[in-house]
Amino acid sequence: MSIGKPDPHPRSHLFTVRVWQEEVGEDQTEWRGKVHLITTGNVRYFRGWEGLVPLLVTMLSELETRSEPNT
Repeated sequence: MSIGKPDPHPRSHLFTVRVWQEEVGEDQTEWRGKVHLITTGNVRYFRGWEGLVPLLVTMLSELETRSEPNT
């Protein structure tokens, strides 16, 4: 890899994750979040902590699919 030339298959990806509690009913809150893939600008939202990891896995698999050569 040369300096200044982006790696077509990076070994790491930079995400920002924002989380907050949102009121969903009387005396009830829910964790919600936003995941932003910095390199592509892709943004996705999730509800509940259990939604975070599957969302990251999906976003990463979409990157792999886009980077595979067409056969």
